Amino acid sequence: MIRFVNNVKTAVMLAGLMALFLVVGAQFGQTGLIFAFVLGGVTNIAAWFFSDKIALAAMRAREIGPDSPGAAGELYHLVDELRQRAGLPMPKVCLCPHEAPNAFATGRSPRHAAVAVTEGAMRILNDDELRGVMAHELAHIKNRDTLTSCIAATISGVLAYLAHVGLMFGGGRREGGNPLVMLATVILAMVAAAMLKAMISRSREYVADHDGAVIAGSPLGLASALRRLEAYSKRIPLDTPNPAANNLFIVEPLTGSSILNLFASHPPTEKRIAALMSQADEMAARGHLAA
Repeated sequence: MIRFVNNVKTAVMLAGLMALFLVVGAQFGQTGLIFAFVLGGVTNIAAWFFSDKIALAAMRAREIGPDSPGAAGELYHLVDELRQRAGLPMPKVCLCPHEAPNAFATGRSPRHAAVAVTEGAMRILNDDELRGVMAHELAHIKNRDTLTSCIAATISGVLAYLAHVGLMFGGGRREGGNPLVMLATVILAMVAAAMLKAMISRSREYVADHDGAVIAGSPLGLASALRRLEAYSKRIPLDTPNPAANNLFIVEPLTGSSILNLFASHPPTEKRIAALMSQADEMAARGHLAA
């Protein structure tokens, strides 16, 4: 059911992106419409096949392996253990050279997936917390959230760019352009980018928290990690060129001033922690809580 819902979301987002391209292109006549159709098609194909690579490249992620030295090798083996518990194929495991502590998962399917964590997170999280974080990201992969999230981030970035271009080069300056329609398109692009970013992550984060706790064997490590990551993320900005990608991360990153940052893509961390603590009580009552 989760896979079906996410597939529907993805199809709707891609169709909506194509429709927006066509609306904008129509303001410039038949030539603009044809150009918009081609550009929209290329963008949709790129979003489907390359959104994960775009996300990893934007974070300057480097892949690590079982023979990587020190903490990187330990991280790889931790992910390997957890993915076996989750019944998943082995994803790529990546480190990102950022001080802001955070983590994310990406990929269009479990067989084309990657989990990534920043060097800052590796430094501040203890073993139980890191275990909880990686289990959370694997839960996103298992629930097929990653394709939806990556495409949402890509589309949000495209919409924000369209809004920026529309504001700078409004259709009213072109012969035959309708300035009112172009203004409406700009406003729509800005609102759609922010609302898409705001809506896509909220419920799925609770599900990934719950399922990640089951994979890890306990909700306590993840609850502690969320508390620590939330505190640090408010002080250390994440150096990413695309604030629209905030929905990918385990906690809402601080990315500097942007209109997109006015719309939170995650539920309140304190509510997520409360849900995890309730889950811990339930697991303990059933005798399923790992020591």
